[in-house]
Amino acid sequence: MMSTMRAVLIKDDEGPIENLYIGETEKPVPKEDQVLVKVVAFGLNRMDLLQREGKYPPPPGTSTILGGEFSGRVEYLGPRVTKWSTGDEVFGLCGGGAYAEYIAAHQDLLIRKPSHLSWEEAAGIPVNFITAQQAVLLYGELKKGDNVLVHAGASGVGIAAIQMARSFGAKSVTATASTKEKLDFLLSIPSGATDVANYKTEDFSKTVKNATGGKGVDVVVDFVGRTHWEKNIESLSVDGRMIILAMLSGSVVPTVDLGPILRKHLKIQGSTLRSRSLEYQSNLINSAPFQEVVSNITGREGEGPVRIYIHKVYPWTEIQKAHKEMSENKNM
Repeated sequence: MMSTMRAVLIKDDEGPIENLYIGETEKPVPKEDQVLVKVVAFGLNRMDLLQREGKYPPPPGTSTILGGEFSGRVEYLGPRVTKWSTGDEVFGLCGGGAYAEYIAAHQDLLIRKPSHLSWEEAAGIPVNFITAQQAVLLYGELKKGDNVLVHAGASGVGIAAIQMARSFGAKSVTATASTKEKLDFLLSIPSGATDVANYKTEDFSKTVKNATGGKGVDVVVDFVGRTHWEKNIESLSVDGRMIILAMLSGSVVPTVDLGPILRKHLKIQGSTLRSRSLEYQSNLINSAPFQEVVSNITGREGEGPVRIYIHKVYPWTEIQKAHKEMSENKNM
């Protein structure tokens, strides 16, 4: 086998979009329980932008190449691999390394690609839907009839969280976004939001109260942090759960009133996915809810109760354009 491959690399290891380039690097060799996958497509996520800027380093022991999700064909089996065969079409989750021609992936973090999904659609599933699953179902403890609030509703994880909440029995899902175009889209899709708010011009806690008859939501999925904290607490019902996945507006809330947390018996959970253990990630992938989603998911034009929506497909030679599109919040 050739010992090198092409990959998207970063000049000086971090920096602006202009530092991204395609270059030669060492081809990975699969270790025990790993397979070598020839990558066909990879997903772009906001954590890739943060890593490129030096703000979100990959977990220790993982590839420093960008990219946390991919699809492709199994090309070579490492020692002790029992779940896969050469030529299998798969998609999967990784700590890094997807922006490349090849990736060494753990056999437990791969999923068989449904034949009706394109390579690009399959590559867009792992990070978005597994993150949404842990937020909505694992930590959000969604029950049938619950009301849900999802921030960054038009993001990949946001769209996945909205659909999963609806498909697993939520009574209402309120979503926030920054433009009318994004809000209209979230209302238009099957299993989409039932109510929406433009967080730049509206008080989303009032939208929540109107949508829930004054009760508030049982689950909040938040990516924003500082600017949304007070209204999130106001939006939660008694015994509500808030899951914090990111802190896009900042991590420090200057003043916090602990009273509502106590009075309403609130549960606040922070969570990430990439830094989690192999066992944790594997358990999510092999869980009944995620397998149900994979069994029923279709592309945008399909008829599945849950669908994968691809904003745009770029050739990897245009990786700078793709990063710029996401950095300008144009994706949905």
